[in-house]
Amino acid sequence: MADFSRPGSLYGAVDLGARKQALEAQARREAAGPQAASASVADVTEATFTTEVIDRSMTVPVILDLWSPRAPGSAQLSPALEKVVAGMGGRAVLAKVNVDASPQIAQALRVQAVPTVLAIFQGQAVTGFQQVLPEAEIQRWLDELMGAVEQFYEANPDARPQLQEGDEQEPQAQAERPADPDLLAAEQAIDKGDLDEAEGAYQRLLARVPGDEDARMGLAGVGLIKRTMTADPDEVRRRAQDPADVDAQLLSADLEMLAGSVDEAFARLVGVVKRTSGDEREKARRHLLGLFDALPAEDPSLAKARRALANALF
Repeated sequence: MADFSRPGSLYGAVDLGARKQALEAQARREAAGPQAASASVADVTEATFTTEVIDRSMTVPVILDLWSPRAPGSAQLSPALEKVVAGMGGRAVLAKVNVDASPQIAQALRVQAVPTVLAIFQGQAVTGFQQVLPEAEIQRWLDELMGAVEQFYEANPDARPQLQEGDEQEPQAQAERPADPDLLAAEQAIDKGDLDEAEGAYQRLLARVPGDEDARMGLAGVGLIKRTMTADPDEVRRRAQDPADVDAQLLSADLEMLAGSVDEAFARLVGVVKRTSGDEREKARRHLLGLFDALPAEDPSLAKARRALANALF
């Protein structure tokens, strides 16, 4: 079942935009080949813990996945962790510890349950969580971690790892084109919680540059937030048990998008299109197309959903 996040949060609009960054990172990894992708993940034992975790954490945050083949949650969480950490472009690495095979590590870290995830930096556990999170929540947690790491380096510049000759700069350190003033205004408005101002800025940018993907995605994300700000997730969930309540199905799909359950949201609306006709079908179809705008054009979820929509319509 989808995890309905608090609808008043601006997290949803930001996270949906982050899917674009993840896809770009995936393209970079594929271009670099399988060796580059595997370098961000290591299986760790008691014999290699010091080298792979403690020593390595002095130059890069190490995400420690303490898992067990006996724990169903591990089977859900570990693949999501691998995918998200791989998308960090080497700014963080993943160390996986099978606590059944290496119980002393779990004991030393006082792990009470699995899965447990810890962020190790400068030899210390700085943050973590003990529940199964969707990819979107993992990404948000990692973004917060990397922000804290950057603050540490700003306060301790001598601790920042120096690039060796021949090393490539991180994407964030490379020169970027100046941000469009309307795009910047929209982001500032979102930071202030002024959705109307953000919406206006995105619309101005689209009027000038109709094909701007950032503006299209941002406008769709703001629309999601505005439609769900006053929604009670429990009430929406109750109403959505009735397949005939089309408005509840649309709102449920919005909440699922904000929670990161993109495929679930799309499947819900395709189902509405299949079982309705006339104005209700058209309303659901248009709503689904609006949700499509919240994702980058190359997102694989879009291609799958577009095929499903075509099958439902014809």
